[in-house]
Amino acid sequence: MRGSEFTELKAFAAIVEEGSFVRAAARLRVSPPALSQSIRLLEARIGVRLLNRTTRSVSPTVAGERLFTRLGVAFGELEDAVAEVQAARDRPGGSLRINVPRVAAMRFVAPVLGDFQRTYPDIALTVIVDDMLTDIVEGRFDAGIRLGERLEKDMVAVKLSEDLQMAAVAAPAYLEGRAVPRHPQDLHQHRCINFQWPAGATSTDGSFRAASDRWKSRSREVSPSTTRSCCSTPRWTGQAWPT
Repeated sequence: MRGSEFTELKAFAAIVEEGSFVRAAARLRVSPPALSQSIRLLEARIGVRLLNRTTRSVSPTVAGERLFTRLGVAFGELEDAVAEVQAARDRPGGSLRINVPRVAAMRFVAPVLGDFQRTYPDIALTVIVDDMLTDIVEGRFDAGIRLGERLEKDMVAVKLSEDLQMAAVAAPAYLEGRAVPRHPQDLHQHRCINFQWPAGATSTDGSFRAASDRWKSRSREVSPSTTRSCCSTPRWTGQAWPT
C-alpha cells in the first residue's frame, strides 16, 4: 500500500468518526477541499461510493460502513504495535546476539555481564565466543567486538578502549644464559611465539616498527586453543547494526 492510499483511508475513517468534513479536516489539519479531494480519489480508485453527502451531513454507505468497521480493527492493531515498540524504549526486551573473540570476552564482556542482566532482565543475551573472525552480518549477530583495524568501512562502530601497548615478554628461565633484548631487532636472536587467529590472520605476527625499519622475527605460531593468554592488541572496537 502506497503512503497516499493509507492517507486516504485515514481521511475516510476520520470523516465517518466526526460525521463532518469540516471537523475531520480540522482534526487532520488539512483544508476541507483537500479532504474532499482525498475521498474522491479513494472512491475512484476502489470504484465504490463510500459516503452519502448532503449540505448538512455526511454518512457512510453500506459499503462504507463495512470498510470503516474493518479499518477500525486494522488501525487499532497498528496503534497497538507502535505503542508496544515505543514502550521498549523504557524497558528493552527481546534477544541480543553478540560475537566476540575470546580476549574481548574476558576483557570487556565478562566484567559487565552481571550488571547487564540486572539492568535489562527482559533481554535474552547470547554471547558467542569465536576467534574465527566470523562475519557479524552474515552470521545474523546484532553486534560484535573486533580489532579496530579489522573494521569494514561501512560498519557502525564505537571505540571501546584506548590504544593498548604491545609487549614482547619472556619468562626469567628462558632468559637465563641469553642476552636480554634491548631493541626490536634483537628478537631475531630469540625464539618467539606468535598468536594466530584460526582464520589465518595474525594479531601479532612478529612484526614491530622500529624507527623507519620493519622486520620480522624468527618465530612459530600458536592458535588461541593452545594459549591461555595473548599479547595486548592495539585497539578494540565494538560494532552494531540495526536488525
